[in-house]
Amino acid sequence: MEEGAKLHLKEWLITQIESGKYEGLCWEDDNKTMFRIPWKHAAKKDYKQTEDAALFKAWAVYKGKYKEGRDKADPTMWKTRLRCALNKSTDFQEVPERNQLDITEPYKVYCIQLDNGSAKPADSPQIKNKMIIQTKRSSKIPCSVERESCFYSALENLMMEHMYCELTGKKPQNQVPAPITFFSPAPTMSDFRMKVTLLYQGQRVMQVTTSSPDGCFILQGRVPLGNERIYGPCTAQQLSFPSPGSVSLPSCMAEAMNRLLCHLERGVLLWVAQEGVFIKRFCQGRVYWSGPTAQHSDRPNKLEREKTFKLLDIPTFVSGKLQSCLQGKGPTPSYEIELCFGEEYPDPGIPKTRKLIMAQVVPLFAEELLQRFNLGETEEKRLVFGSNTEGEKM
Repeated sequence: MEEGAKLHLKEWLITQIESGKYEGLCWEDDNKTMFRIPWKHAAKKDYKQTEDAALFKAWAVYKGKYKEGRDKADPTMWKTRLRCALNKSTDFQEVPERNQLDITEPYKVYCIQLDNGSAKPADSPQIKNKMIIQTKRSSKIPCSVERESCFYSALENLMMEHMYCELTGKKPQNQVPAPITFFSPAPTMSDFRMKVTLLYQGQRVMQVTTSSPDGCFILQGRVPLGNERIYGPCTAQQLSFPSPGSVSLPSCMAEAMNRLLCHLERGVLLWVAQEGVFIKRFCQGRVYWSGPTAQHSDRPNKLEREKTFKLLDIPTFVSGKLQSCLQGKGPTPSYEIELCFGEEYPDPGIPKTRKLIMAQVVPLFAEELLQRFNLGETEEKRLVFGSNTEGEKM
């Protein structure tokens, strides 16, 4: 492995399981799709910090959150930190029916997830190391990001490469080149901004363009203090719901809205990663949504609490739907996302302007990419797909 390369939680945990260093940390099944993690409570009489907190301490040390001789030992915080990391990650799903928490040596069971939600066998060490080295920004909840080259520069560079191949291939100048599928694989994306609009009964009360690569919280109030101790530094923007008094509403609607806002503390976290646009709901209040990857367009889609959902799949958007559209084989791809707080949505029987609280989310890379290509006979489109007319020279 490259010197200094850091493992993500999944690779780190698999390494610990395979090492056999920690008693009770083991595979649950022969296919290595599930594993047990020891989960003894510190209040138990037979609790031994050096043994029962060893794994949690190791994760804290690995993440730089604890250093012997510098920091005070805090087994409860070590355990909380790893628990939160597991809950936030899309690589794992707890399997509560397999948990054994009332026995002498209690444990929890987690399943390793594929992108489509199915279980994934643990990779071999050779494959793991290769994957670790090549790992880029992923769908896990972000806390630090290394910015990469501009998305649009990548597109231009790819177009220039194809131009160079055409020229050096010495093809006749009047020959129409074959269509170029330069979107496959999709280029690296580094524009993580979103335009977020909050609406009260259809009236816009806030519009913000996020600037943090960690995304943004939409919530009532503010993120509770102390999260930095659990999650580490995180620069996600905080968009707090404005007071219902900021718009003209009937008193009964304002009262209903205030009651709803009380249940939206902790809110939702939205972020853009290489694979797509993601959301995780933390609030007690229900949240529903519609968007490109929603299961239903004519009935409600609910966001389950403490689970990560993909709202837009970027590879499908860029390499599939956008390319098909530019080639004249499909409609303009959808990329806008709508959230509805406290009320079922989509709801064909009730117009969205009557919903108490909604949010519209637009990933700006998608909006600006469509504007760039203009979905017309632009120079970029002709250049990329070889649709130059007779008499034009490449």
